[in-house]
Order: sequence, then C-alpha cells, then structure tokens
Amino acid sequence: MGKIILKNAVSRKPGHLYYVDGQGNICEAVMARGGRKKKKKTAKKTKKKKR
Repeated sequence: MGKIILKNAVSRKPGHLYYVDGQGNICEAVMARGGRKKKKKTAKKTKKKKR
C-alpha cells in the first residue's frame, strides 16, 4: 500500500478521478458516471380501463 506524503496537494473537482501515473505525475480524468446528483423519480400515474 502507498504512503501519504502530502494531504490536499490538489484541489479536487466533483466528478473527476485523480491518480498518479507511471512517471509520478498526478493525472485527472472525468468519471463516466460521477459528479452528478441523481434526480428524484416521480411515480407515473396510470389510468384504469373502464369495462
């Protein structure tokens, strides 16, 4: 496991992933599904059929 050298060295943006590449640089990538709050789903009303 890695060691923490310096905390809060990078200001993070919501919806982004941060990692250290093979050369030791800090890289930023946009997450596929991150950073967005989920919308509340509303129940759909259905009409009953009259017989």
